[in-house]
Amino acid sequence: MMSSPSSDELIFFVNGKKVTEKSADPEVNLLFYLRRVLHLTGTKYGCGGGGCGACTVMVSRYDPKNKKIRHYPVTACLVPICSLHGAAVTTAEGVGIIKTRIHPVQERLAKCHGTQCGFCSPGMVMSIYTLLRNHPEPTPEQITDALGGNLCRCTGYRPIVESGKTFIMGSTACEMKGSGKCCMDQEKKSFANKQEKMCTKLYNEDEFQPLDPSQEPIFPPELIRMAEDSYKKRLTFQGERTTWITPVTFNDLLELKANYPKAPLVMGNTTVGRDIKFRNVFHPVFLSPLGLPELYFVDSIDNGVTIGAGYSLAQLRDALHFIVSEQPNVKTQTYRALLKHLKTLAGAQIRNMATLGGHVVSRHNYSDLNPILAAGDAIINLISKEGERQIPLDGHFLERSPEASLKLEEIMSSVYIPYSTQWHFVSGQRMPQRQNAFASINAGMSVKFEDGTDTIKDLKIFYGSVGPTVISANETCKRLIGRQWDDQMLSDACHLVLDEIHIPPDAEGGMVEYKRTLLISLLFKFYLKVRRGLHKMDPQKFPDISEKFVSALENFPIKTPQGVQMFQCVDPHQPPQDPIGHPIMHQSAIKHTTGEAVYVDDMPPIAQELFLAVVTSTRAHAKIISIDVSEALALPGVVDVITADDVPGDNNYHGEVFYAQNEVICVGQIICTVAADTYAHAKDAAKKVKIAYEDIEPKIITIEQALEHKSFLSAEKKIEQGNVEQAFKYVDQIIEGEVHVEGQEHFYMETQSILAIPKEEDKEMVIHVGTQHPSNVQEFVAAALNIPRNRIACRMKRTGGAFGGKATKPSLLGAVSAVAAHKTGRPIRFVLERGDDMLITAGRHPLLGKYKIGFMNNGVIKAADLEFYINGGCTPDESETVIDFIVLRSENAYHVPNYRCQGRACKTNLPSNTAFRGFGFPQVSVVVETYVTAVASQCNLLPEEVKEINMYKRISKTAYKEIFNPEPLQRCWKECLEKSSFYARKRDAEEFNKNNYWKKRGLAVVPMKFTVGMFKTYYNQAAALVHIYTDGSVLLTHGGCEIGQGIYTKMAQVASRELNIPMSYIHLSETSSITVPNATFTVASMGADIFGRAVQNACQILTDRLQPVIRKNPKGTWEDWIATAYKESINLSTTGYFKGYQTYMDWEKEEGNPFPYFVYGASCSEVEVDCLTGAHKLLRTDIFMDAAFSINPALDIGQVEGAFTQGMGFYTTEELKYSPEGVLYSRSPDDYKIPTVTQIPEEFYVTFVRSRNPIAIYSSKGLGEAGMFMGSSVFFAIRDAVTAARRERGLAKSFTLNSPATAELIRMACGDQFTDMIPRDDPSTFTPWSIRVS
Repeated sequence: MMSSPSSDELIFFVNGKKVTEKSADPEVNLLFYLRRVLHLTGTKYGCGGGGCGACTVMVSRYDPKNKKIRHYPVTACLVPICSLHGAAVTTAEGVGIIKTRIHPVQERLAKCHGTQCGFCSPGMVMSIYTLLRNHPEPTPEQITDALGGNLCRCTGYRPIVESGKTFIMGSTACEMKGSGKCCMDQEKKSFANKQEKMCTKLYNEDEFQPLDPSQEPIFPPELIRMAEDSYKKRLTFQGERTTWITPVTFNDLLELKANYPKAPLVMGNTTVGRDIKFRNVFHPVFLSPLGLPELYFVDSIDNGVTIGAGYSLAQLRDALHFIVSEQPNVKTQTYRALLKHLKTLAGAQIRNMATLGGHVVSRHNYSDLNPILAAGDAIINLISKEGERQIPLDGHFLERSPEASLKLEEIMSSVYIPYSTQWHFVSGQRMPQRQNAFASINAGMSVKFEDGTDTIKDLKIFYGSVGPTVISANETCKRLIGRQWDDQMLSDACHLVLDEIHIPPDAEGGMVEYKRTLLISLLFKFYLKVRRGLHKMDPQKFPDISEKFVSALENFPIKTPQGVQMFQCVDPHQPPQDPIGHPIMHQSAIKHTTGEAVYVDDMPPIAQELFLAVVTSTRAHAKIISIDVSEALALPGVVDVITADDVPGDNNYHGEVFYAQNEVICVGQIICTVAADTYAHAKDAAKKVKIAYEDIEPKIITIEQALEHKSFLSAEKKIEQGNVEQAFKYVDQIIEGEVHVEGQEHFYMETQSILAIPKEEDKEMVIHVGTQHPSNVQEFVAAALNIPRNRIACRMKRTGGAFGGKATKPSLLGAVSAVAAHKTGRPIRFVLERGDDMLITAGRHPLLGKYKIGFMNNGVIKAADLEFYINGGCTPDESETVIDFIVLRSENAYHVPNYRCQGRACKTNLPSNTAFRGFGFPQVSVVVETYVTAVASQCNLLPEEVKEINMYKRISKTAYKEIFNPEPLQRCWKECLEKSSFYARKRDAEEFNKNNYWKKRGLAVVPMKFTVGMFKTYYNQAAALVHIYTDGSVLLTHGGCEIGQGIYTKMAQVASRELNIPMSYIHLSETSSITVPNATFTVASMGADIFGRAVQNACQILTDRLQPVIRKNPKGTWEDWIATAYKESINLSTTGYFKGYQTYMDWEKEEGNPFPYFVYGASCSEVEVDCLTGAHKLLRTDIFMDAAFSINPALDIGQVEGAFTQGMGFYTTEELKYSPEGVLYSRSPDDYKIPTVTQIPEEFYVTFVRSRNPIAIYSSKGLGEAGMFMGSSVFFAIRDAVTAARRERGLAKSFTLNSPATAELIRMACGDQFTDMIPRDDPSTFTPWSIRVS
């Protein structure tokens, strides 16, 4: 940072060390400062907008007024460093590091197997650590709440929560384990394999070091002295473009606001910071009144409470809890409504940063609190140099009427919230009912009655997220004054609201009919609540609501998950040193939790390195007329702009275009890149590049459009058996339908990251990259630079999640960065921002499935004719392989004697979709389970009965003639039905549904026959390199990539067994194209299989070489043998090789042996659905997975749970939204919702079912992907609940539920009087805001 003579010194502490910054820049955030200035890289970049929690740190401040220290979590990406004067910051490294001492939080998160890729782990540590600093003996609810703002894409959260629960006094992590009994003991007795002992202990609590709060670092005394200094002065921090001023007194603040009326007040920076980052808002001056006591207070008077505007939302919640505990219920209706919303408003970090004043004054259209405050007659207290005044927090204020707004020189000092009265009801509603999500729609409502009556005296209704501002239904309320609170009033109110609040059919955000329905559904909920309240006040005068309606009143509770994981115990005769089969901790887990695990962007700066920013296409299909880079090149720090003309080799390699040339074929295609001395400079310059386009037709966005234009990426693939046409003639019934399955974003926590370092000699280049396929990166870079591959060294240590998204995309991006490094001759650091990553790299293929099914009245399916189309995007990528897998996996677990399946990949003007966990199976199997469920409906049978009737039962051939034994499938299915108590719980759900009209429960069980590996033998080959050094230590290298699945840990286990040495002797450093050339990709659940065989082969070669030495000295030690071998000139280094599984597929004959083996499983889930809003709650999931013999049950269970959670998200909440022009709207965790900790099952049971798999190493099976489809049990449980609702309402029993089953789809499928009431628009009269692309 450049020094400015007008700047004051910024003083704060980081991890106990004083930081004095003499040139603090207001535009620099804490995340940048920690990583780039202090080189503390444990704090990670995940999204840049406070939505993922990867950058969580603890901030501690001393309050001189009450002499207390407050510790609270924040997201460092939103914290300006200038706001930290006088604060102490603690990062994961400050909590503990390996060199000195790790903290119990770090130890337990690691040993409870709460890390996989590890990228989110430092943030998780900081959230739990901060909780423990405030509550050393936390409750389960506090743990769940503390983690609500942290996202994890790998683990499924269960082990993370479990690590936190170990700090609960007098409790073990699993409530059931604490009693010495297992909740599943009684169910285990009924199975034949009694001789197999099952274990449930994945870690040993006795190993944990105790938590001693007295040993935590003290708050720096210097900061206490600074806070209590009575001679404080105004602070000014002058940056490159902006000025930050911290007033010393309240009067000083008013003076500054008068002088700088347009300057924003920054406290939490959750609004201003995001506007700057994502909306390019610029402010030359910031005013920060942090710590001024006039803004931090609670003042109770006779009629209500005044709360200071400086209170954070977390402090507001604490204050409201206290008020509610002190005051009678009749007075606290508004406070309790606010508290209900504060449970789910954002995560703990944002609640501790955002302030009441900021929330109110920002007047976001999605504000959760403002509609309630308005309904509760709150008043805003304003102050300026000219004096004080009050304005009502009402519809005029929220709708931004000029006469009801703040003057530029005014600040909000506090909010007065009056007590409610006896005949006064206040309520708040929101959707979705989940943490860390903006509301799709929310409402604040209140009604006052004439005393002793149900005659409306005053009514207020406010809605958020249905327009550009919060909207008041003012006219509706006026017309209802004097009416009685009865059903006729409700009906009239609904029509009035729909007439008054017009949501246009093309409204921004879409979901128009859903939002219209929610307008009146939420009003109905309020109506019921008030009816019940009136009844409680006078049961004789006011009748109660129906008991069947009572459950509609409350949101789903947030409960801390619990469950059991069951796996095979290790044979007691196995040598204790042999680690195979033991739940070994991930070999990098401790480094993950301390922040010491190094990812690409954590690597130290390299001399003269440049940062790369992308310029991407804003058109879906257009000719490039010109590229004007002159303004960009003129900006400070910019070194060069790189275009297609700068590519020395192939710019179009295997159909993948590195830099767009002449035309663009999707929104998000890279046109050029800017290389500059900082990323900020590169990004600013990228905005200045001017591209002129000329649109080209056709512009193909959807599968339907591709079919219309016959636009395809590859030829059709087909398999067929029996005589389908003939079979249709002899069945009892035929059904036809189609299912749309939308795509999915990988949302790996570490965005695509590359460090390209050109060497001075021989055109060599080193590429550090997070990838699943280093050889492919090497290949693409060599092609782009037109040099041999032996000059390209691709190095990969670990990456923060991948899921298929780092199989091919890093190759393209690697080539882009390598060209920049080649042109500039300097190292290039290329790290995509989250929004760019989501835009450029795409994800899972959207799918359109069409089916025609012939079946008998008893549920036996005789014929199936299936067509599948996927949206491949604009270039080939992996689309042909995905359609191959879709066709081959399309049977799932069912035998249909007359079967035809054909599939094709469509070419569209979207970014190219790519590999994703499950490779087509999660999409195609939804279609299969849908038509099986539809058959059951037609036959009046349970879906589970039809599934069992048609399931493979004996040694059989697939439709493509591969022989397999479904015995493990049958075992998984039967155990799942029995141990989950499916039929008993199904009866309980039916009873619940009879007694509840607006909430419904549903259960579903899905079976799975999943394939592992690739159908080309050369894709299954693997190599390893093992060195034994003369001290006996072993260095192991192989071609597999550590993407969080624990492959390095498993390879160390394999080497340990084969060499008969402890794992501590074995080290794995990185995967590199230098040590293991031509390595295949780490995909298709086969990493441990094939690389394990290669490691085993190498170790066996070395063991054979050592045998003569061992025979001469059988009682010697390993070290003795190695020393002797060296002296006898025995080679202690070798490569290991596995040729690969012998697989093939002949598409012309439509038969083959494409897969080495199958993984079987079954999953049962139970959900509860709120029919009025479409919200759902996952109550319980049981997964039974055929694991054969697990090499490492801790890692494999983690893979199953993580895949299940990712699958659950895919089928429910993860919705990608595209404009009709092909623009992806969903580019951040704000608008793309992966599951959070509160969405996993309340009860979660995973059981590994033992089988044999002699083809694989140690009879194991690859489980990395199989759990993904298990998440569909949630989808079909939701469908079951919706079916129950429709049945009760007399609606058609057959209906299509497309994926994902969002709250919107669920609500609209539960048709009722409210969905019937809303206005509908003719689709031909408008262009919708978003479209489906499947």
